[in-house]
Amino acid sequence: MVSKADRVVLIGVGGDSGCGKSTFLRRLKDLFSKELVTVICLDDYHSLDRKQRKETGITALDPRANNFDLMAEQAAALKSGQSIQKPIYNHETGKIDPPERIDPTPIVILEGLHPFYDKRVRDLLDFKVYFDLSDPIKIQWKIQRDMAERGHSYDDVIRAIESRRPDFSAYIDPQKQHADVVLQILPSELPEKKDGTKKIKAAMVQVEGIPNYDPPYLFDRAISDVCWKPNFPNSDPELTFCYGTTDYFGRPASYLSIDGEFAPDDSPELEQKLRNTSETRFGELASLILKHTDYPGSRDGTGFFQVLIGLKFRSIYEALIAQSLAAAKV
Repeated sequence: MVSKADRVVLIGVGGDSGCGKSTFLRRLKDLFSKELVTVICLDDYHSLDRKQRKETGITALDPRANNFDLMAEQAAALKSGQSIQKPIYNHETGKIDPPERIDPTPIVILEGLHPFYDKRVRDLLDFKVYFDLSDPIKIQWKIQRDMAERGHSYDDVIRAIESRRPDFSAYIDPQKQHADVVLQILPSELPEKKDGTKKIKAAMVQVEGIPNYDPPYLFDRAISDVCWKPNFPNSDPELTFCYGTTDYFGRPASYLSIDGEFAPDDSPELEQKLRNTSETRFGELASLILKHTDYPGSRDGTGFFQVLIGLKFRSIYEALIAQSLAAAKV
């Protein structure tokens, strides 16, 4: 539990189910000790259990199935250093279990479908990350997971995606306009793999003016809209790493993108071209990729940018803690 003089840093991680949020949180464990971080799944704030949702026809994506008043109240309490009695949504039974006590740690992560939906919660967050999975990749990933691991049929998978689409479009997808950093997972412009699956183009969109966030860039910040093709022997021959500026929902932003697959051993050379990564030592980014080559996305920009976002968040955390300590001495 944090002391009164400490500052609780609250971050939000949003996106649809199966978009990479869990892998990102696993990667964060390499940057922060277990004692520093508490992760709260926002599914715990469901106000309707599985049976009630089925009876009413209201999905978990619909705000009516979630208790935003309690979410906002408890997020504020945690940020001010107070313990809460958090409800528990039991995914196995589909019921809402008795609450559990949560003591705030220096970092509290709110992850799920609705971290930026309610303005009261959104305004409490020190850093907001959204994982934006394009439809073709969402279908491909869900087919791979649900058919291979859960025994679902292709038709069942497509039906499940289509049934969620209206509520996703209405309530989840619009939240990305409030994010500080968005990781877009797009179909590659390169040829498909031999098995017919699509390769990935990942783009890390960084909104300008985020407090304590100094965006990374490729080669030279003064050079915008630049691309580099590394031509690694064990990577896609047309692998492309780009940097540029853009407009994101009316806000100036920059972006980094990686189109295609590369061998994890090539991560150090990709890293060499980046500036402003917030590493504590050169090579840290690549070493974190190489530490978990079994994680999804380790051969494309998905994993590379997840690690980079983690490094940037660490620098935000350190800046906020330094500011808090300085203020406490005054």
